[in-house]
Amino acid sequence: MEDAEKGSQQHPDSVPEVGEDAVTSVGPSPPPPAMTEEERQELQEELVKVEDEIQTLSQVLAAKERQLVDIKKRLGITPLNEFKQNITKTWQEVTTSNAYRRTSETLSQASLKATAAFSNVGSAISRKLEDVRNAPTFKSFEERVETLKTKISPSASNSNPDISSPTTESLLSPPEGSPTQETPMN
Repeated sequence: MEDAEKGSQQHPDSVPEVGEDAVTSVGPSPPPPAMTEEERQELQEELVKVEDEIQTLSQVLAAKERQLVDIKKRLGITPLNEFKQNITKTWQEVTTSNAYRRTSETLSQASLKATAAFSNVGSAISRKLEDVRNAPTFKSFEERVETLKTKISPSASNSNPDISSPTTESLLSPPEGSPTQETPMN
């Protein structure tokens, strides 16, 4: 603490740095320039006058704001309506901007190119599926499925109407009256 006091005593005429607060500057602030009592009285009167004007202007502003609210209320303008109008106006400004138009055009062109690409991919897939369907391996598989299908469910013209044809359900379920085998539970 003593070192700090010695340092300030060694440099009593130090210059405060730029931006340093006047309160923290070294030494007391110089007294205001010498004024006559008359000049001081005039400044006091001017100060009171300016403060009164500020107060009057504040009151006038508050009255105008109340008048504004009343007029808007009578016109049916609500804060929500004002917000909607601001949004609409902003959207119109955005959509008419050059940047928006250029971006929109670029996206339209990209969309057309993407549509063409997807169409080409779809056509290629269709051709490949057709090639697979026409391949001999697939034909052989298809014939086997058809053969199996006709063996499982013969057509009605081949069967005797007096004898019912077995269905998948009758083949899977045990005959009526037959004992079912149950597994013992542990």
